Amino acid sequence: MTREELLNRISEIQFVCVELNLYLDTHPDDANAAADYYSYSVMLNGLMKSYEQQYGPLLGFGHSAAAEGSWVCSEWPFE
Repeated sequence: MTREELLNRISEIQFVCVELNLYLDTHPDDANAAADYYSYSVMLNGLMKSYEQQYGPLLGFGHSAAAEGSWVCSEWPFE
C-alpha cells in the first residue's frame, strides 16, 4: 500500500470507529455493534502501527511512539 492509500484507509476506519462509538452511546446492549467496534478498533491500531513504522508518527503530544528527531526528518502532510 502506498502512503496515500494507507492514510486513506486509516481515515476510513477511523470514520467507522467514530460512527460505531456514537451508535453504541445510544444502543449499549447491541452486541453485534460492540463486536464490530472492537474488530475495527483492532484493524485501526494495526494500520496506524504499520504507517508509523514506515513513515513516522501520526499523532503528537506523546500519543505516538517516536524515535528522537523523527518529527524533524519526516515529511509534512502538505509535502
